[in-house]
Amino acid sequence: MTVDGARRLAVLASGGGTILQAMVEADLPIALVLADRPCPALERAERADIPAELVERTSFGADFDRDAYTADVVKVLHAYRIDLVAMAGFGTILGQPIHDAFPGAIVNTHPALLPSFKGWHAVDDALAYGVKVTGCTVHLATLEVDEGPILAQEAVPVLDDDTVDTLHERIKDVERRLYPRVLRELIMGPREEEG
Repeated sequence: MTVDGARRLAVLASGGGTILQAMVEADLPIALVLADRPCPALERAERADIPAELVERTSFGADFDRDAYTADVVKVLHAYRIDLVAMAGFGTILGQPIHDAFPGAIVNTHPALLPSFKGWHAVDDALAYGVKVTGCTVHLATLEVDEGPILAQEAVPVLDDDTVDTLHERIKDVERRLYPRVLRELIMGPREEEG
């Protein structure tokens, strides 16, 4: 914990960093951005004067040692005294060491209303199934992918002419608003309602 009681947040990203940008614009006190590959999210962190680290994943094959890679990530997070981890489009599923180091303190966002449509192809799966409503879920990450306790959800209607891209973009619009709000509550505690 920091002196003022706020938790130290790390954002793990692999791609364009649009969720990270929403967090920056929401003035979340991000202490670190960590990526598993060179990506625009690292450049966004640099432009926002946020420390950034690349813990590069060197193998995407059968020889990938998930636990050893995860231990390297945890080592960096500990070096920055992180106590809350936000997954923001991080492309590597991490192993047991991160859950041991940060129990109940890893947050993820998923482009569906969990427990429906788990996994990497949630938007495609929702369209293929023909649902009329899908959405966004913010949840605690566990070793089992997309299984952790749900913190917040918001529905997004599926339109008759939706493609994977158009539906995913509308879900991302919700995600960019909902995820920073949930993280702020986790970092600072819930705000008192004015009125």
